Amino acid sequence: MHEASTRAGAPFVVFDCGAVPPNLVESELFGHERGSFTGAHAEHQGAFERARGGTLFLDEIGELPLDLQPRLLRALDSRSIRRVGGARDRATDVRIVAATNRDLASLVEAKQFRQDLYFRLAAAVVKLPPLRERLEDLPLLVPQLLADLGGGFVHVPDVTYKQLAAHRWPGNVRELKNVLAYALAFSDAGVLEPAGLRFLPQRTAASSPEQLRLGGLSLGALEDAAIRQTLALTRGNKRQAARLLGIAVSTLYGKLERHVL
Repeated sequence: MHEASTRAGAPFVVFDCGAVPPNLVESELFGHERGSFTGAHAEHQGAFERARGGTLFLDEIGELPLDLQPRLLRALDSRSIRRVGGARDRATDVRIVAATNRDLASLVEAKQFRQDLYFRLAAAVVKLPPLRERLEDLPLLVPQLLADLGGGFVHVPDVTYKQLAAHRWPGNVRELKNVLAYALAFSDAGVLEPAGLRFLPQRTAASSPEQLRLGGLSLGALEDAAIRQTLALTRGNKRQAARLLGIAVSTLYGKLERHVL
């Protein structure tokens, strides 16, 4: 969208709402003035200012802290931002593209996402199904991903495509890219054979909570265990852990601070 638009010559800035600690989101998004808080030794341009004239991609918008959503809504409506600690508004000229893997409509019903911001963002919605629901895209995705990996010269036979199509792809396109990277490293004579494909083992269904021996344990202990195990499963990726736990990443940060996990 950016490269095909009249803004292609201007910056394309990515802001991951789930990767920035909640206490830094406002500064990183809108910028801050020198001396506005401890450690602000110089003025700082936020994502809105860096994307001036171009496109600002708000990734994982569903993770944006609830208390900052009104500020984003105001910036979109007024087309201006005010830095943290600033005294004047600064005009903005950016195209906003937002993405999320969460159901924003459900978050709105649960009071975890502002309805007015949801309607402001949802001017044009494109739903991208998971890879397992669009396996017909494999012949389009595989050559592009191989080219990104430096293997644009590699031939992929039909039998390899059949094996790729037989996989469930719980990790979607990221998993596909990892599988191709492994296969590319061990490919021979420029051909990606099925023998070179290595898939992560599929997890078997775990016992239901009703089958686990949980009686007598406090809810706090259960919550601590769930958070610890989920963080271990995601190798410390808090955004992914929050998604698996069904909570906002800001909520997870709060629980981590309270429980000192």
